Amino acid sequence: MPEFYKKPKFLYPVYSLVFLTLVLITTLSYYHWFAGIVAFFTFCTILFFIIKLEITFRENLEEYTSDMITRVKKVSNEALNQMPIGILLYNKELGIDWANPYLASCVGYPTLSGWNLYDLSETLLLFVKQEIDIDVIALNKRKFKVVVRREEKLIYFFDVTEQTQIEKMYEDQRTVLAIIYLDNYDEVTQSLDDQPRTNLTSLVISILNDWAVKHGVYLKRASSERFIAVLNESILAHLEKGKFEILDQVREETAKRNIPLTLSIGVGSGSRTLPELGAMAQSGLDLALGRGGDQVAIKQVTGKVKFYGGKTNPVEKRTRVRARVISHALKDLVLESSNVIIMGHRLPDMDAIGAAIGILKVAELNEKEGYIVLNENELDKGVKRLIEEIKNYPDLWARFISSEQAMEFATDESLLVIVDTHKPSMVIEERLLHQIENVVVIDHHRRGEEFIDDPLLVYMEPYASSTAELVTELLEYQPKRLKMNMLESTALLAGIIVDTKSFTFRTGARTFDAASYLRSHGADTVLVQKLLKEDMQHYLNIAKIIGNAYIYKNGIAIAKANEDKMYDQVSIAQAADTLLTMTGVFASFVIASKSENTLGISGRSLGEVNVQIIMEKLGGGGHLTNAATQLFNTSMTEAEKQLKLILDEYLEGSSES
Repeated sequence: MPEFYKKPKFLYPVYSLVFLTLVLITTLSYYHWFAGIVAFFTFCTILFFIIKLEITFRENLEEYTSDMITRVKKVSNEALNQMPIGILLYNKELGIDWANPYLASCVGYPTLSGWNLYDLSETLLLFVKQEIDIDVIALNKRKFKVVVRREEKLIYFFDVTEQTQIEKMYEDQRTVLAIIYLDNYDEVTQSLDDQPRTNLTSLVISILNDWAVKHGVYLKRASSERFIAVLNESILAHLEKGKFEILDQVREETAKRNIPLTLSIGVGSGSRTLPELGAMAQSGLDLALGRGGDQVAIKQVTGKVKFYGGKTNPVEKRTRVRARVISHALKDLVLESSNVIIMGHRLPDMDAIGAAIGILKVAELNEKEGYIVLNENELDKGVKRLIEEIKNYPDLWARFISSEQAMEFATDESLLVIVDTHKPSMVIEERLLHQIENVVVIDHHRRGEEFIDDPLLVYMEPYASSTAELVTELLEYQPKRLKMNMLESTALLAGIIVDTKSFTFRTGARTFDAASYLRSHGADTVLVQKLLKEDMQHYLNIAKIIGNAYIYKNGIAIAKANEDKMYDQVSIAQAADTLLTMTGVFASFVIASKSENTLGISGRSLGEVNVQIIMEKLGGGGHLTNAATQLFNTSMTEAEKQLKLILDEYLEGSSES
């Protein structure tokens, strides 16, 4: 603060001193008049200088105050009109009353008065209305952070264009790790001579190296069938845009030599630590392989997974050695447990029930108590017929229990075996997963993003026709103390027949081996046909759905059932299967109501369209040729619209690749 602004301390009591001095001078004059006159003139002289100093102080203070006010006004005007901060005032109708010149120049107009906030930015309007939380908006190719003072109807705009560019550069340069795996390298090369094997290896390495150089990826071969790739987020985004064409390139080039070689790629992104990136890349590769290979799984630090590829039917890689190893491991786990509780998915089908009966037989062969969790009010007609047959076998029927009974039977030493699903949200009783620590998963579906936590043993083979087929193979390596009875064999065979559509879809040599094994143990094919019979009304209901079908694009048929009628999942699936038998239809989708607030969509294909990827985007899953999903609180029209959007995206990606 300037010195003249600081008022001298002796001026504060000046008036009191003047009065006191005058009293003293008067008293002195009374006793000594000459001394009083001298004192009076001295006092007047001092008082004169004091008054002059006071006047000078006030003049300087007034001048300083006036100058400060002028400067503050000037700075305020500059702040409003020249500083690089946008300021805007709006009214109750969300019209713009005033905006400073800087904001107007950013938009490219001399003034914004008379505009509406919607004219300036729709995002800004939603933000002011508190309908969205985004506080950074784009204006004329620049980014602004917005601060709204709603009481004053005032908005500040801070230019963060450079900051966002730096942040994007940082995000684009973040490290991404990928593991590239040749799916069936050992299988296709074990029968080749040295020269063809070397030529094949050279071809694949050449394709991968060219791809890496083209996209700026660092590629290092770790083993005969595994490569490590280092890239960044920007390169990853470019590869995603191209739908990872390297998958198609390797498949097509090797197919020209009659060698069906494919790639699987696991990618880890979004983490700042290399160990975590490596773990996510390996986890992504496990997912890709668990879903049949020939695809990319990008695992992000948030837990979200994105998939690309998966356009081909998986090549069978199962070996009897693996089946024997899994069977022996399962036997050891059963022997260590106090009892075995078997559970499939909600609304169980023949495959789930048949596989559960097969695992129950495994427990019996190892002399352990086994129980199958079943809710009788969640069964379709075919499964109900099977249950009625089971009730004729009191010893077997006694092993079927409700969810509540299963919770009572569960102990710390219990073994929980999940069949025909690997998703916690789909099991009959999810509480059992938290109650029982020892869990085994046996499934034939391609692995999805959702998976049961920390199972002791996983036997997932997407190359198998059904879970019943997998369980049948496991039974072959169990102790031969007891033979399966007719109904147990028939239940397993029914599961295989249903999932293969009577041995027409996803059927390999091992499928017929399993069917032969079951037939040799008394499986009754006549009883299977009896269980799978349809009544006339059921057939007519399916015919009505098919009557609403139309061809959408590229041989894709879509059928939408009547909204006022409810269908079970079996009817929806059978309608999709029937559509697929029509001439010119390569994929089919059926949309129908399952309950008041639930829609079911079933997808089927001949292999040219991956219905699993399409259904996964709607929250479901399945196989390349057989998948389904459920939508809740969604209208039939909205479901059809969502399906078409996903189909358009899928077909566009297919044409690009």
